[in-house]
Amino acid sequence: MNSSKSVPTLQVSGTRDLNISQSIAALEYLEEAYPSQTPLLPPTNDTAARAIVRSLANIIACDIQPITNLRVLKKVKKLGGVPDDWSKDFMERGLEAYETLAAPIAGKFSVGDKITLADVCLLPAVWNAQRNGVDLSSFPTVRRVAEALEKEPAVLKAHWKSQPDTLEEFR
Repeated sequence: MNSSKSVPTLQVSGTRDLNISQSIAALEYLEEAYPSQTPLLPPTNDTAARAIVRSLANIIACDIQPITNLRVLKKVKKLGGVPDDWSKDFMERGLEAYETLAAPIAGKFSVGDKITLADVCLLPAVWNAQRNGVDLSSFPTVRRVAEALEKEPAVLKAHWKSQPDTLEEFR
């Protein structure tokens, strides 16, 4: 189903079947296909804010997630590295970059007071960082935004611990 042999895959049925196998592409597809829903990008006339949102999302999607996923960590171990140290180091570097960009423009969330694509990407990265022992006190904006997101009803409903297919050992 996923040509990358990874998750996620958004399957779209319709005039032509479509498998979207990258997170950002899937989120942008949903943004464009369902414009009447809660937008994840600022208005089109605010190109600067849109660029910042995309930059923040890509810090997570390009600089943190790919090099800290299980497939890479298994390879790091096979090559004689210490996967936990590798992962923590790259998470800290990525969160530092996120903090630097978000701090001057953050409101309740990463870019102002509305949830954006950046926030949707940030929270799973924060959960992963916490599981890996990253001290979030070095990233006060990231920590504050994550705490605000965790109180949102949609986040509570979508949390991985709330999903029926989450293994009991991880709940």
